[in-house]
Amino acid sequence: FKLTKKGNRLYGLGVCDMKGGIAAMIDAISQIDLNKLKYGIKLYFTYDEEINFSGIKSLMKMNINFPELMLFGEPTNNKMLIGSKGLLEYELNFIGKKAHSSNPERGISANINAINFMRDLMDFYETNVKNYKESKYEVEYTTMNIGIINGGTAVNSIPASCNATLDFRIVNEKHIELLKNKITELSKKYNCKTSILQEINPFINEISGIDLNKTANFITEASFIPKPKKIILGLGPVTAHEVNEYVTEKSYEKLVEQYKEIILKNCME
Repeated sequence: FKLTKKGNRLYGLGVCDMKGGIAAMIDAISQIDLNKLKYGIKLYFTYDEEINFSGIKSLMKMNINFPELMLFGEPTNNKMLIGSKGLLEYELNFIGKKAHSSNPERGISANINAINFMRDLMDFYETNVKNYKESKYEVEYTTMNIGIINGGTAVNSIPASCNATLDFRIVNEKHIELLKNKITELSKKYNCKTSILQEINPFINEISGIDLNKTANFITEASFIPKPKKIILGLGPVTAHEVNEYVTEKSYEKLVEQYKEIILKNCME
C-alpha cells in the first residue's frame, strides 16, 4: 500500500493500473504554462472501472461535451493504442427439477441443460463467429470464455439449478447481435434465464501519425465515449493485477513527456 522504490522499479498496489497513469497526467499538466493554451484541457477521474464501469456510466449520464481528442492512461508500456475490442458478458441461470440420482427420470438436470447449452453455443461460435479475423487486433478473432459454472448440491441429487457466466471479447460489432440471438434461442430450448452484464462495441479510430495496428484486447473507458480520436497510453511494463505490481521510473518519465508532447501539439499550436 506504500510506494516502494527498488532500483529503477516503483512497486505498489495499483501503481501500474491506474495510479501511475493518473500521476503522470497531473505531472505533465503541472509542467505546462496553462496561460499559453489556445485550447482547453479537461481531466476526468472515475471509479469502478474494472467490473461495472460505474464511474464512466455516471459521467455519461451528465451529458458532458467531451473533447475531440482524449487520452486514457491505461497501462500500455508507453505504446499508443487507438482501438479496443468490444465486450459481451452474460449471467445464465438454468432451471431444473430436483430428484434422487437413482431415479433421474423424475427430475430435470439443470447441469445437463447447461452442458448442452454450452455445447450448442460453442458449435455456433466456432462456425459463425471465430472464423472472422480482424488483423488490427493482437488476438484477431472474437474470443469466448465460460468463466463460471456452478450447479448442484450433492453427488446423489439431480440439480435443480445451475449458474454460469459467459465472456466474449468482440472484434466486430455484428458478432454481438449474432451471439445475443443465439443465446436467446438456446435459453428457450434449455430453460435458462439470461441477463446481460456488459455490452460494449469495439472501436478502431484513425489518428494521423499513429500506427493503426496497435489496439487493445482489454476494455477501457474509451469504449464508452463517442468521440473520433481516442488514445490509450500508459505505463509499463504491464503488471496490472499481478503480485508485486510495479512500473519503471524510465517508463514514468517517458509517459510524462509523451503526455506533454500531445498536449503541446494539440492545445498550444
